[in-house]
Amino acid sequence: MLKEFLMKQMLKSQLKDVPADEQEKIIKLVSENPLLFQKIALEIQAKMKEGKDQMSALLEVMQNYKDELQKLTTKTISQ
Repeated sequence: MLKEFLMKQMLKSQLKDVPADEQEKIIKLVSENPLLFQKIALEIQAKMKEGKDQMSALLEVMQNYKDELQKLTTKTISQ
């Protein structure tokens, strides 16, 4: 419960420039499957340590998880 609250607060601070309705969608996606997003974040960090810039690392990792993210997005939007 506390962990979830802290995660939501951290996400809100990171997404402060994003419209409120979009923030809620993103927070809901992350809340649905926090382990997936943690795994993605760790892989992005590893790519950056290999020397890739943040955007290249992000795009490469997100491409690897495209199908999972699409399923999660479709599931969350339809609820």
